[in-house]
Parts: sequence; C-alpha cells; structure tokens
Amino acid sequence: MTAEKKKVRMLTEGALVAAMALVLSYVDIPIGLQYGGSIDFVMVPIIIYSVRWGVGCGFISGLCFGTLKFFLSGGVAVNWQSMLLDYSLAYMMVGLAGAIKNRPSLVWLSSLIGCGGRFIIHFISGVTIYASYMPTYFMGMKMPNVVIYSIIYNISYMLPSSVIAVLCCVLLSKSLKKYIEASDIR
Repeated sequence: MTAEKKKVRMLTEGALVAAMALVLSYVDIPIGLQYGGSIDFVMVPIIIYSVRWGVGCGFISGLCFGTLKFFLSGGVAVNWQSMLLDYSLAYMMVGLAGAIKNRPSLVWLSSLIGCGGRFIIHFISGVTIYASYMPTYFMGMKMPNVVIYSIIYNISYMLPSSVIAVLCCVLLSKSLKKYIEASDIR
C-alpha cells in the first residue's frame, strides 16, 4: 500500500471511529450525578483504532469525538475550560491506548492505559474547575477535601465504563486480530 493510500485509510478510519463513538454515546446508562458522568461504550472504538494506528492518530480521533460529543449529544460544562477538559482532552487521552501498538494480546493493557488517561483528565477537572461545587456530603460520605471528592466522583462512572471498555476490547481483539496488527496495510 502506498504512503498516500495508507494516510487516506488512516484518516477515513479515524473519522469512522469518531462517528461510531458518537453513535455509541447515545446508548448510555446515566448514574444521576449532578454534573454528568455516565456508563457507556464510547471508548471501545477509540481504543481499537489507537492500538492499530498509534497514539497520535488515537489522540486526533479522541479529540474529534470528544468535541463532537459536547456539541451534538448534550454536553454539560460550567465554562469553556470544563468543556475542553471533560470532553475534548479527556477523550483525546483515550488515544494513549496506542502506546502499545499492533499487539492484540496486550489490548487489555492498552485499554487500561487509555481509560487511565481519560480518568486523569477528569480528575484534574474535578480538583480545579469543580472544586467550588464540592458538596459537604457525597454518596453518604463527608468529603474531607476536593481530591477525595474528585476521585470518588470520577471513579463512580469511570470504573464501570473502563471495565466495559477493557472487556469489549479483549473480546473484539480475537476477531479483529488482523485489523489490530495492521497486517492488512503492510
């Protein structure tokens, strides 16, 4: 495959992945948190694409998806910084899954890396932007500080979403082995 055809394929797949994730964003389980957070499958296509094409491509696809998600599927933000962190940058960080490129047997680890990257951005948003919104009690517990609040708040939806993403990616990696290895474009 020529370099030009490979680039067109990479860009086309990236756009399709962002679109697929956007469709999946409408299939979510809201968990009733005041400022958002839900359990969904949106990280799965971004992770698989990132493992195939690498971190840079994963970043771009995740960034595009996160921005589209905010504007097209009812994003919630208190200011532009919140929109940037909780949507654009958070989903961009899912592209870190591409740090372990073309290795179907390690897709579980790639998935954890991508999910962890997203969690870190949400955590940062929680301790900076949402610090002033911290309640005295959250989930029946007295909140001693904003760090604990941000961890508990974000883990309440990120942990189930991450488990779903890892399981789905592992299950898909068997049938998508050639895709993940990129043996079709070498």
